[in-house]
Parts: sequence; structure tokens; C-alpha cells
Amino acid sequence: MGKPRPGRAEWLASGHTERPRLFQNLLLFLWALLNCSLGVSAQGPGEWTPWVSWTRCSSSCGRGVSVRSRRCLRLPGEEPCWGDSHEYRLCQLPNCPPGAVPFRDLQCALYNGRPVLGTQKTYQWVPFHGAPNQCDLNCLAEGHAFYHSFGRVLDGTACSPGAQGVCVAGRCLSAGCDGLLGSGALEDRCGRCGGANDSCLFVQRVFRDAGAFAGYWNVTLIPEGARHVRVAHRSRNHLALMGGDGRYVLNGDWTVSPPGTYEAAGTHVVYTRDTGPQETLQAAGPTSHDLLLQLPVCPPLLQVLLQEPNPGIEFEFWLPRERYSPFQARVQALGWPLRQPQPRGVEPQPPAAPAVTPARTPTLAPDPCPPCPDTRGRAHRLLHYCGSDFVFQARVLGRHRQAQETRYEVRIQLVYKNRSPLRAREYVWAPGHCPCPMLAPYRDYLMAVQRLVSPDGTQDQLLLPHAGYARPWSPAEDSRIRLTARRCPS
Repeated sequence: MGKPRPGRAEWLASGHTERPRLFQNLLLFLWALLNCSLGVSAQGPGEWTPWVSWTRCSSSCGRGVSVRSRRCLRLPGEEPCWGDSHEYRLCQLPNCPPGAVPFRDLQCALYNGRPVLGTQKTYQWVPFHGAPNQCDLNCLAEGHAFYHSFGRVLDGTACSPGAQGVCVAGRCLSAGCDGLLGSGALEDRCGRCGGANDSCLFVQRVFRDAGAFAGYWNVTLIPEGARHVRVAHRSRNHLALMGGDGRYVLNGDWTVSPPGTYEAAGTHVVYTRDTGPQETLQAAGPTSHDLLLQLPVCPPLLQVLLQEPNPGIEFEFWLPRERYSPFQARVQALGWPLRQPQPRGVEPQPPAAPAVTPARTPTLAPDPCPPCPDTRGRAHRLLHYCGSDFVFQARVLGRHRQAQETRYEVRIQLVYKNRSPLRAREYVWAPGHCPCPMLAPYRDYLMAVQRLVSPDGTQDQLLLPHAGYARPWSPAEDSRIRLTARRCPS
């Protein structure tokens, strides 16, 4: 016969003490009677007790393991609790002193001079690492060609010399970024444990300019906080990297640095130069201060670093969202223009407030453009978000209609997704004289656009597709677009 949960009985007693005790007992009796006589089984899993405190570390130095546990409380007929009853984590311990005996060696040494294998013969034992299960205490008899397994090693023993994994309950486990063994938690590209790459933005661009005079030409700023930096190009030229203090890390002062690992901005920069015409810079980050990537253009008598026209320098890194707008402003100072600049005269200004005039019936001019199709819905938002190159919030500053397309000048205010850098102001192109959706000047929109680059590289445009995603910005739409970002297929 089933019995009530302890927690439920305690709630009835403590929360309703004003009721007669006889009435409480009657309710409990009826509940138990129905549970037993009618054969009603409990549904769902049981409930976990709270975690107990972490145990002491299994070692006094180096790496060790601490464990905590909990128990599953369930009634007859209930499923087992979901989850693990034990959790293991690595201990934060100081390094062992020089000459300290390794943990596995100590465990093998416990059997020195003790008879094993059913005989009175004794041996001296040392660890053996060639056995199939590395979390068994496999020990080799010194001076003999056999080893013996004494069962499992103690928790916290390294799986093998130099390995990151440790043995726990006979299994070799590695710690996730949360410190828990076997959790599998990983840092995302933003450096967040278990994150989904949604707290940073991916910056990617190709620098194709070439210097017209001798000197060090700015390629890009690698700002403070950048992660997973990668720069590559295929040519016989050499890149230069300058630190925030104005001193060169690589290839400065018209000299060529050897390949290798260099410390800069709180990270390690790996500089490689293959036998073929390829050069790369990589750094895990995050950078502690700005770095400046440059292309040296040597004087004619010193053609050492720039030996051929620049074929294109590819660079990419991940940047926290809050650092993106300052990065855009500083990069614009390096001379990156708007995409496809067009001549314009007076800077567009918001319309002035109309003067107060006597009320009269306005005459509305007929709209020459037909209504746009309905593009609302979660499926439409998901399709255009996942298939776009850029998603951002922008204010429309101006609109210019042409025969075959409409050009919007917009000011970028917030970037949700980008596959290459965006300027503070951009041009967005929409097909047709009557694009759908139609954007009104001086209003904020959330829009998903694509990047179109002509085969010869002379045109680089941001395109808003016909019947694409462009909706007036609102807090609700902001929440919807952030939720959509998590549902794109990887």
C-alpha cells in the first residue's frame, strides 16, 4: 500500500494547523485508501534530496577529486529520478613539490612485499600503462615480464602520464569548463561556459587595398576582448603587428621576424609562414588591449616586406557585443568607407514640426505602389534570419527610388548577426521601384539582409530581398529575434 510523500504530509500539518486534526487524518486515510484499493500508481519520476556538501579532496597536491551526492525519494510505482546521484569536480590544489611520488606509484607500492597470485612470493610493483583499462591499478613486477591488476585506482588518479583526464569510479573523465568531471560543458566562441555564441559577434573581412606610398598601412584594429583571432593571406608579402604601446610585435622597423609564438596583449600569437606563399596569425585571446594589424609598403630600395601586389588579407575574430559599437567607430577612422558610396548633398534631417494652420480636409495622393504580401509569422522570421548575412536594428535616414531598385541609407544601431563588419552608416538596396516591405524614413526597423559581391569585386552591396524580413523595431520584436537566433540549424 502506498504512503504519502513526507513533504506533502508536513505541508498539511504545518500550513493548516487551524483545521481539526481529525479532518486532516481523514483526508490522509481517504488518499491512502484510494491509492491501495483502486490500484492507482504514482506518475512521473521521484524527487531528489538536496545535494550534500562536497567531500574533501582525494589528494593534498596536484590534481584531485571531490564528490557530492544526493538520494532519490520515490513512492512505489514512481519512475527513478532523472539525473545523476553523484557529481565529481576537480580540486584546486597547489602543485606537488619537486620529487613527490606520483599518486599511481604510491598505490602500486602498497603491494610491495605482499604475497599475491596465490603464492608466498613477493614483488616490487611499479605502474604499467600498457593495459587496456587505464583506470585499473595495473602494476608491473620489477625485473619480471608480467603485470597484475589490483582492481580500480583511487578516484582522482590521472588516467595516464600527462593526460588531462582523471579516473572516477573506474572511468576516465575530463572536466568541462564548469569544473565538473564528465559534464561535457564547453566554452563557446564568446568564452562563456555552455553558451550559444549569442553574447558576441563574428567579425570577418577581406582587406584588398594596396598602399600607394611607402609606410605601414593599417589593415584592421584587433580590439581589446577579441577571441579566436585568425589572419591569413597567400602571397610573398609579410604582415606587421603592433601592440597597444606602439611597439611592434612582428615584422616592425622594416625587419622580418621568424615564425614562432609571441606574447602580445595578454595572449599568445602563433605566427606561421609556410614554404608556399602563405602566412597566418592566430591567437586564442581574449586580448587584454588593442592590436593593430598592418601591411608594410617598403620604399623601392627596400622591397623586403611587400614583394607583390596585395591579393587580399583575410581576418576574423569574435568580439563581445558591448565592444562592437566602439570598434566600428574606431575602424571607420582607419578609412573604411560606406559600401557603394553615392554622391549626396545636404545631410538628411528629420522633418520639422508642421506649423499650426486652420483645419482642412487633406488631399491624399494615391499610392502608386500596390500593397505588399503578408510576411508575418514565426516561420518567415526564422527563414530570413537563418539565411541572411546580417540582422540589425537600423534607423532609415533617407530613401532614393530608381527605375530598377530603391536605395536606403541607414544608421546601424544594434547588430544581432553579422558575417563581416558593418559601418556606422550603410546603404541597403531593395529590388524594384516599389520594394516590399517599404521602409519609411526616420523610423527604426529590424531587418535581415544579404551581402552581394560582384565577381570582379567592384560592387559590394547589402540587399533586402523582396518580401524579406524588415519590421518596425519594438521590444517585443527584439525578444522574438533573439529567440529565433537560437533555432537556426548549426
